[in-house]
Amino acid sequence: MKRRLFIMVEGQDDVRFFGRIIKPIFAPRYDSVEIIPYACTKREKVNRFLESVSQMKNDYIFVADIDFEHSVRDKKQILYYRFNSIDGKSIVIVIKEIESWYYAGISGNLARELGVSDTSSTDDLTKEDFNRLIPRRFDSRIDFMFEILKSFSMETAARKNHSFDFFTSRYNLQQLPEP
Repeated sequence: MKRRLFIMVEGQDDVRFFGRIIKPIFAPRYDSVEIIPYACTKREKVNRFLESVSQMKNDYIFVADIDFEHSVRDKKQILYYRFNSIDGKSIVIVIKEIESWYYAGISGNLARELGVSDTSSTDDLTKEDFNRLIPRRFDSRIDFMFEILKSFSMETAARKNHSFDFFTSRYNLQQLPEP
């Protein structure tokens, strides 16, 4: 019997990324895959939700940016404090922020098409860095993100971002066909 997978993410940029790139890969493994933003939800409600997912024998992945913490371990400690029902094996820490995963998926050809620099690593890329890199021809950061997602390269992203590589290895995610 297949189960349900809940991917808990911080905000709408994460929802877009996981919905377009990650959900299609998990979909064949589960009866349903749902992406749920939790950042604006009360702590008690998130705890109750995590408890109910576990009680129903479903799976979840809890995604959080490392933000200003010094290590993954430090960030996990904060999450354990905030969400007493969280399972440490279900936590994925994005380094630095989800924007670093978006930018990591830009291959050399896409970088030329978008008019951005092709960087070898996005491990230190912040939301502010990402915003500065958006070419003027895009009306908004969301438009830029959608353009990246259209031609996102999992292989390139895994090479350019260690936390993305860790995530794809941990969950044995096969690469989507490159567009």
